[in-house]
Amino acid sequence: MRTGRPKKPLVLTNEEREKLEQWARRPKTAQRLALRSRIVLRCGEGLPNQAVARELGVRGATVGKWRERFRTARLEGLADEPRPGAPREITDAQVEDLITRTLESTPPQATHWSTRSMARVTKLSRPTISRIWQAFGLQPHRTETFKLSADPFFGEKVRDLVGLYLNPPDHAVVLCVDEKSQVQALDRTRPVLPLRPGVPERQTHDYIRHGTTSLFAALEIATGKVIGKCPRRHRSQEFLKFLEEVDRQLPTPAALHIVMDNYGTHKTPKVKRWFARHPRYHLHFTPTRASWLNQVERFFAEITRRRIRRGTFTPVRELELAIHDYLQNHNRDPKPFVWRASANDILDKVKRFCERTYET
Repeated sequence: MRTGRPKKPLVLTNEEREKLEQWARRPKTAQRLALRSRIVLRCGEGLPNQAVARELGVRGATVGKWRERFRTARLEGLADEPRPGAPREITDAQVEDLITRTLESTPPQATHWSTRSMARVTKLSRPTISRIWQAFGLQPHRTETFKLSADPFFGEKVRDLVGLYLNPPDHAVVLCVDEKSQVQALDRTRPVLPLRPGVPERQTHDYIRHGTTSLFAALEIATGKVIGKCPRRHRSQEFLKFLEEVDRQLPTPAALHIVMDNYGTHKTPKVKRWFARHPRYHLHFTPTRASWLNQVERFFAEITRRRIRRGTFTPVRELELAIHDYLQNHNRDPKPFVWRASANDILDKVKRFCERTYET
């Protein structure tokens, strides 16, 4: 004698059966979906709910639930339904007020908002304010500096330099040359405490100066190789000696295009006479106050971050040895910097920035 209400027949199409079998046997399918697929497949073969439940090790109510979900919604019914969750406590008006205050005002006696000062005004919690700022990409605690070049030939020089980077002349070498002056040999007043699990490396805030050196560098943009020297001073005499070193190391027949900034050391009469005696050198100057167009500045940032800033050096000679060691290791496997910005991209960006900062 059969008990309970009669079950409506479950008929599967060929496409549904194929999809269910795929879900049931794929190893990367979520196990919940795989189990539901096996339940429907067995029910589609005409087995009663209790028999399917015993075979798959689940309750009869579970089989009935997914049998009915599939019968009414087919394959889409086997997916989890979205859960409503807790209702929102922060209204759109509160979010708008928070963003408007952040962008258009400052707190009394302060230059920028903090989560604490904003919480006192808006009555929102600090974690809530932090999440909203993060969602909108706002960081009131940060600031950046900028400098616009007033060079009357800014556009022409940008196009000249970017043309060298993106389309260098055939059978020529392009070098970015500059000096990093006043590199300090710093020693800490106490020994550096090494890195430990859960504790970063620690060093004293105060330091002892043991003198300075300079780093003259010439970056070959095609290969990333760097020619460098460390004289104690950075006058035109030292710059001329560095140019002689560059001239010895580079192939004689090649034409050389040199990118430099407008520092006085690069334009003394002695330096001008040296370049006049070496006609294979073609000079390209960055716009005034725009040394970021010189790729060697990127190398200076790398060596500062990786070797100099956290280093501890007692005599200046130790600092110079560390720099030369870094150069040797860098040149064993050099990697060129990839320049992607076109001249039009740079000039358009500067134009937009000038329009934003122009005072009427």
